[in-house]
Amino acid sequence: MREIRIIDTTLRDGHQCLWATRMTTAMMLPVAETMDRLGFHQIDLAGAIQFDVCVRYLGEDPWERVRLMRSRVVDTPLRAIVRSKSLVSFDLVPDDVIDLWIDRLHHNGFRVIGAFDGLNDMDNVLFTASRAKALGARTFGALAFSESPVHTDDLYVEKAKTLVASGLVDSVMLKDAGGLLTQERVRTLVPALKGVLGDVPLEIHSHCLTGLAPLVYLEAARLGADELHCSVWPLASGAAQPAVQQLVHNLPSVGCAATLDEADIAEVSAHFLRIAEAEGRPVGAPLDYDAFHFEHQVPGGMLSNLRFQLEQVGLPERFDEVLRECARVRDELGWPIMITPFAQLVGTQAVLNVVHGERYRIVPDEVKKYALGHYGELPAPVQPDVLDRIVANGTRRVTAVPPPREPAVARLRRQYPRASDEHRLLYYMFAGSQVDDMLAAGPMRTRWRPPRHPVVDLVAELAKRPPLAHARIEKGPLTVELRGHEGATDADR
Repeated sequence: MREIRIIDTTLRDGHQCLWATRMTTAMMLPVAETMDRLGFHQIDLAGAIQFDVCVRYLGEDPWERVRLMRSRVVDTPLRAIVRSKSLVSFDLVPDDVIDLWIDRLHHNGFRVIGAFDGLNDMDNVLFTASRAKALGARTFGALAFSESPVHTDDLYVEKAKTLVASGLVDSVMLKDAGGLLTQERVRTLVPALKGVLGDVPLEIHSHCLTGLAPLVYLEAARLGADELHCSVWPLASGAAQPAVQQLVHNLPSVGCAATLDEADIAEVSAHFLRIAEAEGRPVGAPLDYDAFHFEHQVPGGMLSNLRFQLEQVGLPERFDEVLRECARVRDELGWPIMITPFAQLVGTQAVLNVVHGERYRIVPDEVKKYALGHYGELPAPVQPDVLDRIVANGTRRVTAVPPPREPAVARLRRQYPRASDEHRLLYYMFAGSQVDDMLAAGPMRTRWRPPRHPVVDLVAELAKRPPLAHARIEKGPLTVELRGHEGATDADR
């Protein structure tokens, strides 16, 4: 049987999709060595959002996370994906900042580095690949998949040819962030891509948003795909990737196999299930097929954000209307792929159109920048009447021609003379006191401990009080009794 290589996404996209990227380093480290030995081809650890959440919400130094993981994962290459030329932000950043970012990724332990571009601008993808390749990293270029009148097999074949001709990528990733691939599309697209890739491996990355990804993976493997992106359940299925446990079981049905240690997989699975149960985190579950998803194409992580925005303005009942508006806005803007950052751009404009009643009366800066080509060549032209409204109603701060991006690294080194380059990059990307607050949070925890039950805290507090004759605490099936004795002292108890 033909061997399929598995790229693990549990520690990046799995928890990004199911736990809002809130997996801490302490949750990862206890199973890092097990994941290293179980047979994965690569372990996907970080993209832009992991850096963002570490700094802003977890109070963890993302660079320290990488170093700690690298010290434990010694045989399996750690993998990072770069978001084109914007890195963590919406706006494009100077080339010298991107160069330094890639340098630091490699220096801190990433041995596989690649990029995607939301407009499928292969020049932007190859900028990252060139720098990473010069450092000795293995590289990949991503083709962001979408369904639209302009995202044809021929388009993807031409993009793949560009990547292969450059000689700068070691593999090509078909990145289906919206879970839009179907078996029918795979039957034409995968052979077409394999026909131009030659010896360059083809990776398939999809999501289970429509319930089809497990079947898509099997069909892609049957047709020659070389590497599949999977997560370990309970951080698989739902909005995440297919579960590696089920994939390993099913691959022989299409004449393929993946050699992984099933006992080690079970250990990793049990670890994350224990965390999910202790902390009330969701676990992945199969989703029903939803034909409407192919119309709006909003990624899973964004759906909850749209619901929240509407709840904030008291309009939760208009959720489906916003999704229909997303489909309409995407058409009018020339079919941007619903992938970061353009999915957020389309979704925000759709919410504004619905909430304010008049379409494009309020235009975010990012929408105007997109329409004017600041982010790169558009898949198709913006509809002329919509472009007129965007230009007229958008801020004058956004000009027809984007301002030049001035080099920034030398300035950062002058501004933060005592900081490392890693922290200088964080200061560049995160405003205000966010980086200082992260650094002030203290040493990173390296071992996860289950949260204490509130009753335990209550008992501990009661134990600090003057001697009690009797206390009884009941919560559900749990009963705790404290009994003192006459004349007891703090030392006696």
